[in-house]
Amino acid sequence: EEAPEDRPEDLKPRPPVIAVMGHVDHGKTSLLDAIRETEVAAGEAGGITQHIGAYQVKHDGKTVTFLDTPGHEAFTAMRARGAKVTDIAAIVVAADDGVMPQTVEAIDHAKAAEVPMVFVINKIDKPDANIEKIKQQLTEFSIVPEEWGGDTVFVEASAKKKIGLDNFLDMLLLVAEVGDLKANPDAPASGVVIEAKVDVGRGVVVTMLIERGTIRVGDAIVAGEASGRVRAMRDFRGEPLAKAGPSTPVEIIGFDSVPEAGEACRVVKDEKAARVLANRRTNRLRAEDLAKQHALTLDDLYARIAEGEVSELNLIIKADVQGSIEALADALGQIGHEEVKVRVIHSGVGGINESDVMLATASSAIIIGFNVRPNAPAAALAEAEGVDIRTYRVIYKVTEDVQAALVGLLKPEVVEEVLGQTEVRQLFKVSRLGTIAGCHVTRGKITRTSSIRVLRDGVVVHDGKLASLKRFNEDTREVLEGFECGILLDGFNDLKVGDTLEAYETKEVARGA
Repeated sequence: EEAPEDRPEDLKPRPPVIAVMGHVDHGKTSLLDAIRETEVAAGEAGGITQHIGAYQVKHDGKTVTFLDTPGHEAFTAMRARGAKVTDIAAIVVAADDGVMPQTVEAIDHAKAAEVPMVFVINKIDKPDANIEKIKQQLTEFSIVPEEWGGDTVFVEASAKKKIGLDNFLDMLLLVAEVGDLKANPDAPASGVVIEAKVDVGRGVVVTMLIERGTIRVGDAIVAGEASGRVRAMRDFRGEPLAKAGPSTPVEIIGFDSVPEAGEACRVVKDEKAARVLANRRTNRLRAEDLAKQHALTLDDLYARIAEGEVSELNLIIKADVQGSIEALADALGQIGHEEVKVRVIHSGVGGINESDVMLATASSAIIIGFNVRPNAPAAALAEAEGVDIRTYRVIYKVTEDVQAALVGLLKPEVVEEVLGQTEVRQLFKVSRLGTIAGCHVTRGKITRTSSIRVLRDGVVVHDGKLASLKRFNEDTREVLEGFECGILLDGFNDLKVGDTLEAYETKEVARGA
């Protein structure tokens, strides 16, 4: 249900909520630890971390709330469920390493969520730190520092030497001030589940970030399909709390089941009302509806444009090399349609992963893979979320399909059915034949007539036909999951142990069928 509108006079300033993101090993955790002035290792009692997914720090008499999420996937998973919890994205870049693929992903996820970014250049104490190079690299993503005439705040810091931390907090408060963040503390409390788990001694433990109102011990609560009463509440330090207001992270005990991260959580009149709401939610199976309703496919694009539902076509491009991405982005940028703007919200080199699918879910985007394939978890997630993944080998086919979808002229499409996958375990070189791959079928089946593509780290290195398929030195028509086989490819011998061979068939299907 929609939250009621607050009257302007009821709104009071609230602390900003910051999500810290960035490439792995660039120092997110050490930066957060330095700000908390606690070394995780030193502060652990017998190696057990009292972990709560958010915490607060005081600076110049003001409070800042940090979300200690495991990176942009968690940030985007919350957005995919409709939760807009973050006010500012702090993106950490190591001064001695520069902009890396996950940095770019974090930037694209933050842009898609339309939250302001503050860049922290960490590890400036390292001898090979190169701050100017990083600023230069970031200009390629339309991020220009203030001192170069742009509007992006940059902070130089060293978590290890505790340099620049005060400046970082000053800048966060400054950016927050521009946002004029307010909430009504006197309303019935509502917020978002950041994480939830079952604790052996305490039962269901839910970390919630209060967005509006004040929550108190004894309140009846509901989050998705879970409901209950606040039996006990603690702050991020583990200290007991009687009540908590907007932008405060709290740990709540009292739910009857485990709600999902990103679920809206709110206080209701009594436990009976909470149970009724939770049951209603269960019956509606909102999660499945949401996935289908978010999902946008090229096939139904024209109908949704005609109904005025779509004014932007968001695309995520993954390709085998950077050159292909640039060529594709240029070609797609030239597609004109008076009612719909084509926008590339993220691009990257390499196979299609779960992070791409999560971003597509949150942004109603279509994923275009050029000479790359989704890995198994990404394919499964895309199917569950209803995300359209299109894979191509020719650039003009991509632009043709997008153009056709925009004007509603999609011809019968050649649909690909993936039959199965095998993993290359051994290689045998036979002088007159070539390289025979000893394979294990990991999924589905391989048939003698199927086409085969060779995948190395998600990138297609060859696409062709089988020369022979053998089982125990005998020719066979098909090999099923769990069995071993020998495969010889037609005209390709450059196989490596660990390669994945994907078998597929193509057939023509009328669009919209």
